[in-house]
Amino acid sequence: MIDLAPTRGSSGGPLVGVALGGGGARGWAHLGVLRALEEEGIRPDLVCGCSIGALVGAAFASGKLAELTQWTESLDWQGVVSMLDIGLKGGLIRGDKVMQYCTRHFLADDFQRLSIPFACVATELESGREVWLRQGSVADAVRASIALPGLISPTVHDGRVLVDGGLVNPVPVSLCRAMGADVVIAVDLGSDLVGRARRRQPKHELPADTWSQRLLAMVGLGNGNDAATEPDLPSLATILTTSINIMQMRIARSRLAGEPADVLITPRVAQLGIMDFDHATEAIAEGRAAAERARPTLRHALALD
Repeated sequence: MIDLAPTRGSSGGPLVGVALGGGGARGWAHLGVLRALEEEGIRPDLVCGCSIGALVGAAFASGKLAELTQWTESLDWQGVVSMLDIGLKGGLIRGDKVMQYCTRHFLADDFQRLSIPFACVATELESGREVWLRQGSVADAVRASIALPGLISPTVHDGRVLVDGGLVNPVPVSLCRAMGADVVIAVDLGSDLVGRARRRQPKHELPADTWSQRLLAMVGLGNGNDAATEPDLPSLATILTTSINIMQMRIARSRLAGEPADVLITPRVAQLGIMDFDHATEAIAEGRAAAERARPTLRHALALD
């Protein structure tokens, strides 16, 4: 049971909710969107997130958005690799290292300590049921929401095995509405993903072919050897990430058609891969640009004109 947010917004007007969608490293665009909203004088009364949107939303609700932004902009290739804890049980990445770091630096320890209401979406693996997380440990909730199947290991929460919320609700407008939002600003990271050549040539070279390199190739970080043996077929990493993109884009379009946001912001981040976490500056800039493109709709929806 989710407690409703206050019945009026912080300025005495309508309650404004922000729904931050999933999309791996493309989610750093959320940082640019939130910064642009703040510069426009729009302060959300509540925030909901899915997957990477859950992490950014939780940091925002914890009052740590500036710190998270500074960290992401400082990440380089080596920094990303240092955050990976490779494992083969339930996913290629355990996810413990990055969550421990984020918990120490960017997340409140409990939902009750957040500055504004926050909730995130996960999926119950056994039933496929959508799960809304709003109580207890913020880090545990975020960890469940980001558990992309095959990539990041699932987590057990209250006796249930939970995986990424993008399987059921990639842009959680419905959760914002359930929490009492009168106006929902949604950020969809997948609007331009499918059908475009989006991956740049690798900028980084890993050491010689090793066990760890082959695992990293499977999650889109290494170069891999698939292309050399099957020149007419995409690599395993490309197949996996493109399949995830298709799935989440189709689900998001379906959910947004039935549960439309009042304002939909669509950063153009298809050129970024799911693991391109060292390209935060590019993603943040596009998030700001996308919010600027949506400015007339924002002002109309919030009666700012």
